[in-house]
Amino acid sequence: MSKSHHIVPHKDGWAIKRSGSERASHVCGTQKEAINKGRSISRNQGTELVIHGKDGRIRERDSHGNDNFPPRG
Repeated sequence: MSKSHHIVPHKDGWAIKRSGSERASHVCGTQKEAINKGRSISRNQGTELVIHGKDGRIRERDSHGNDNFPPRG
C-alpha cells in the first residue's frame, strides 16, 4: 500500500482520506480548505498528496515524501 492522502468529493464538501482507509480523517467545506489542510498533513507525514476533481478523477499530485522519481535539474 502506498503512503498517500487523497482530497476527494464528500457529501459535506471535501474529504481528506489516507490511502486504503474507508473513513475521512477530515472533512472541509471547500476543496481549497481541504487542499491546504491535506498539504499540511502530507508534509508532516512525508506522504504524497493526491487531489481529485468533482468527477473523482486525479487532478494533481504533490509529493512530500521520498520521491522514487525526483525531477531532473
